[in-house]
Amino acid sequence: MAKATWRLLLTPAADGAENMALDEALMSRARETGEFTLRVYSWSTPTLSFGRNQSARHVYDLDRIRARGLRVVRRPTGGRAILHHREITYSVTAPTGDAGDLRQSYDRINRVLVGGLNRLGVRTELAAPSGRATLPGSSPCFDAPSAGELVLDGKKLAGSAQWRSDGALLQHGSILVEDDQSSLTDLMVDTRDPVPPPATLAGALGHSPSPHTLSRALADAVRELEDPAAEVLALEPEVRARAAALVVHYEDDAWTWRR
Repeated sequence: MAKATWRLLLTPAADGAENMALDEALMSRARETGEFTLRVYSWSTPTLSFGRNQSARHVYDLDRIRARGLRVVRRPTGGRAILHHREITYSVTAPTGDAGDLRQSYDRINRVLVGGLNRLGVRTELAAPSGRATLPGSSPCFDAPSAGELVLDGKKLAGSAQWRSDGALLQHGSILVEDDQSSLTDLMVDTRDPVPPPATLAGALGHSPSPHTLSRALADAVRELEDPAAEVLALEPEVRARAAALVVHYEDDAWTWRR
């Protein structure tokens, strides 16, 4: 795979539509510039996100979601439901021509994630294949790890999903700081047993690292493994404008509840 220019971005907490819109705008930027960008961020309001192709309508109960004070958004990437609150989200955007195929790009990004988490003192490994593919079903994301996802002592720590379009990719991932995923089944129309407790950074470290701390560790991993000259990205006005225009799409119930 070709050497790539990487950019690093830590953004303030924002709502779900703003976060998704900026990631899609960064995907367009990758298509135009040929650069990779690693973004780290958090969410200003506890938000339930659905994967691009996940069934949510008639599966998740909107009244229960509202009673919990949660917002809802649908990601452009795949995967299953995640509660964004006591977690830190990363995204990587890149041109597909330089990133490799799906497996190669996952492996490449996982190397950075593992390297960054190792710097924090969290020794993760990749989940082994289970012999069956994980479909975009209705279960929460942290119900069980999929092959290649990051686990700690056999428990899922980070869930990731990737979307490719017109020569660029966007990969999202959620790294748990504390566990609030186990109660997601309570938000489903047909309630189920709680999700098994996943791994968390707080459990591994004895404290809850901030997005800034994780961002710095991941930036160090990028510079060691990918691009020694990786610099912080100053968002261009055109990227900000594109993101602002996309917010309406991610606020639209026709998108959020399309399935």
